[in-house]
Amino acid sequence: QVQLVESGGGLVQPGGSLRLSCTASGSIFRINARGWYRQAPGKQRELVSTITERGSINYAEPVKGRLTIFSDDPNNTVYLQMYSLKPEDTAVYYCNMNYYDYRRSQSRAVWGQGALVTVSS
Repeated sequence: QVQLVESGGGLVQPGGSLRLSCTASGSIFRINARGWYRQAPGKQRELVSTITERGSINYAEPVKGRLTIFSDDPNNTVYLQMYSLKPEDTAVYYCNMNYYDYRRSQSRAVWGQGALVTVSS
């Protein structure tokens, strides 16, 4: 069973930095794309950033310029490095992975358990 485990959430002061990680485990698969999403209480889940295995990267406008997404594939991990954090960045951050399942001959998607990031003084 393919799973994603997140870590790195916590409390950070405005203007601070934080790094989230998301590690995949399970059967052999081919990654199509990975990304980070976030959801604040009472709000819809929104896209933060995505990265494809061909190197295409996208950032949402509210966070563009304040974060970097990158991967460490030998360790099956994708990271989200955040800078200049603002109170409005407070949310539960979820990682997502779209991959190709060779056994089922189809693409699948899996979500991480979520990591709470609280930006407050």
